[in-house]
Amino acid sequence: MYKVYGISRSRTLRVLWMLEELGLPYEHIPVVPHDPELLKVSPAGKIPVLVTPEGVLTDSVAILQYLADTHGKFTIPPGSFDRPRQVAMTLQILDELEGLIWTSARHSFILPPERRVAAVKESLRWEYARNEKAIADRLGDGPWLMGEEMTVPDFLLAHCLTWAKLAKMSSSEPRLEAWLAKVMARPAFQRAAAKG
Repeated sequence: MYKVYGISRSRTLRVLWMLEELGLPYEHIPVVPHDPELLKVSPAGKIPVLVTPEGVLTDSVAILQYLADTHGKFTIPPGSFDRPRQVAMTLQILDELEGLIWTSARHSFILPPERRVAAVKESLRWEYARNEKAIADRLGDGPWLMGEEMTVPDFLLAHCLTWAKLAKMSSSEPRLEAWLAKVMARPAFQRAAAKG
C-alpha cells in the first residue's frame, strides 16, 4: 500500500486524485511542509511525498508519472512516438502555467517581505492569461489534452487551473472553464479534494 504525505490544498492533490482514479489503496498523512513526521521520510521537508514498496518518491510530477507507468494508465506508453508529445505538454504546463503561479505565490507570501516585488504580479497575470489561451487551443483534438484518454498532463492542468483561481491569476478562458468543470465533477477528483 502507498503512503501519501501532504495536505490536499497543495500539489499533493494531484497525487491523491490519481490514486483515487486508479482505485488503489493508500494511506494519507495530511502534513504541511517540514512537519516532523514528514522529515522522517523526506529530509527536504517538501510535499507531496509518496512512500512506495520500492522507496520514497518526491515531486508531484515524478510521482504521477511513476504511478501512471507502474499501473499502465493515464500515460502514453514509453518508447512510442506520442510519449515525447506527452512529455512536451507536461513541460509546457509546468513552465508556462505552474511556474508563473508559483512565482506569484513567492512574491505574495513565501519570500521574506523585503524580498517580495508586488509589481511583478501584474506581469505574471498577463503572461499567464496568454499562456492559458495557448493551452486551451490544444483542447481541440479530443476531450483530453492528448486526445481521447486522460494522461498525466490533464492532472497537472486541472490542478494549475484551480490554483490559478485561488491566486487570482485565471483569465477565465471559456474552453478551459468548461473543461475544468467536467474534471471537477469526476468523483475521484471530488474525493481527493475533500481530503485534509
